[in-house]
Amino acid sequence: MIVFPNCKINLGLNILRKRNDGYHDLETIFYPLPLTDVLEIIECKQPVRTVPIPFYNSGKLIQGDSLSNICVKAYRLLKKDFPRLPFVQMHLHKLIPSGAGLGGGSADAAFTLQLLNQQYGLNLNRQQLISYAGQLGSDCPFFIINKPCFATGRGELLEEIELSLADYKFVLVNPGIHINTGKAFLDMPPSHRKKSAKEIICNPVETWKDELINDFENPIFRKHPEIGIIKDQLYHSGAVYASMSGSGSTVYGIFRKDKMINLHFPSNYFVQELTSGFSC
Repeated sequence: MIVFPNCKINLGLNILRKRNDGYHDLETIFYPLPLTDVLEIIECKQPVRTVPIPFYNSGKLIQGDSLSNICVKAYRLLKKDFPRLPFVQMHLHKLIPSGAGLGGGSADAAFTLQLLNQQYGLNLNRQQLISYAGQLGSDCPFFIINKPCFATGRGELLEEIELSLADYKFVLVNPGIHINTGKAFLDMPPSHRKKSAKEIICNPVETWKDELINDFENPIFRKHPEIGIIKDQLYHSGAVYASMSGSGSTVYGIFRKDKMINLHFPSNYFVQELTSGFSC
């Protein structure tokens, strides 16, 4: 069976405080977009002795070995509680850039859980899937819901919200810079915003520019000025709102659907134009 794990963007991202467990409390809006990987899981009739879970990937490079891939971790997590889960092999065709603030790996993990649940009749409900996803990563539970959500805590506390950007199109630009999210958090002081992202997104998109802030932007732009230049270029090209997603390095622009966009980025940059693509 084949599924298509999609990416997300962050609409605003505020770091509220550092927690005693080393993580940070934050708030953000997760919004799904239809840039997808392709994940296939098939049953192995005979276990492969040389590799516990045969994992193959194509498309964009995935860092680390196959045994540490988050899809394999998702399988092992379920296998521990469901020993009857058969041996499988996985093929992931990677189209979402990694280390890019788009949640591609988290989506792959969440879709692995859902596919195994469906394909092998584990009868897990949504809340149980969310619980498993939370053990794999802070962003993973969002992709079980996969609708616009206001996220708090580490990003795992989710509240579905009414938000449709169907009248807009998106441009994603990634310069190929891999940002380590853990290290990015180390440089982040808490912020104190007068308005919550949840409140700001109730206003027209055209008003977001000065209020809907990603706290990671300033330190990341200082370290990698070329990422900040992308945001400036998107605004110069007519974006009504532009921001870095997550801890970067992807920057997105939101444009009116009828807007003709003329962009000039280096040939090694990943540039993708998308519609909102989901019934949100």
